Amino acid sequence: MKILHVETGRHFLGGPQQVVYLINALRERGHDNILVCPPDSGIDGVARLAGIRVQNLFCAGDLDLPFAYRLSQFLKEHTPDIVHCHSRRGADVLGGLAAVFAEVPAVVSRRVDNTEMRLMASLRYKPFDRIIAISEAVAAVLREHEIDAERIEVIRDAVDASRFATKPDCDQFRDDFGIKDGMFTILAAGQLIPRKGHRFLLQAVANLVHSQQPLRVVILGEGELDTELRAQASQLGLNGVVQFGGFRADLDNFIGCFDLLVHPALTEGLGVIALKAAAAGVPVVGFNAGGMPEAVLHGETGLLAEAENVDELQQHIRTLINDDELRQKMSDAGRTRMQNDFSIATMADKHIALYESIING
Repeated sequence: MKILHVETGRHFLGGPQQVVYLINALRERGHDNILVCPPDSGIDGVARLAGIRVQNLFCAGDLDLPFAYRLSQFLKEHTPDIVHCHSRRGADVLGGLAAVFAEVPAVVSRRVDNTEMRLMASLRYKPFDRIIAISEAVAAVLREHEIDAERIEVIRDAVDASRFATKPDCDQFRDDFGIKDGMFTILAAGQLIPRKGHRFLLQAVANLVHSQQPLRVVILGEGELDTELRAQASQLGLNGVVQFGGFRADLDNFIGCFDLLVHPALTEGLGVIALKAAAAGVPVVGFNAGGMPEAVLHGETGLLAEAENVDELQQHIRTLINDDELRQKMSDAGRTRMQNDFSIATMADKHIALYESIING
């Protein structure tokens, strides 16, 4: 098969990384792939380094009709068997239109569990033969939007478990973040935006800090709430406890050095960072929201609190700080689950089966 992938996101976050995972696995299975992405985007450089065939097309967003025209012309020239649109920023609406104009079957991945107007959802997904939901939570939202159930296919995100199979060398990690012996280290990683819920983590840590062993909370990511969250941490007296580290492209190299991941997202398609933490043997605490119950098995690989419940979130963090045996049990269970249930090979095989079912009618 020849598959043309469209990813128009600017930054190399969880979604674009899944695209690279998928293309590499498809290529290993003998399939031809072309990636269309904006020049100088995060995935552009990563894909080229991986030897993926890349075509740069600038996209200014959902209203960039010239992008749809350029993409349709590219499709007519290269005649792929199927188009797979991966991101929302122009790729779904305009990518679907381009596929219709070029008369090429198309699928789209939906990664978020937020709601939208039913009319918008109907128009957004009308050009696509299938909509791939990355979790059952996302599929439920699509059904609520009255998308035909037979057009929805659940294929969960994957994680490269082999990448985290061995314990990393944490000496540089300790130097970078000023980690001293005896400190319990907590990671929060994600965009600094309201739905990621960092404010609840800060409140929980403020209630914990005086009654626990020395803590270091490292918040990694960038976003609109950067200044606000720093101010909140200062107001709560957490300047010596919480460290903001910005975006770290090398997080995979040291995620296994943390004792705990706290991911208090209020909406989440699945939670790739939770998958990575589990693969690295790091238990996860978060909210029971969106796709998080699929990424984290409560009581087995982590603990989930009711959304926005700071007291329960704090108690779960306290439990895992104080119970070394439980943390180790969850660490082992998380590694095993990622290897068995979230492999790149399984994810790729499910995509191939879907593509073939559409191409073969």
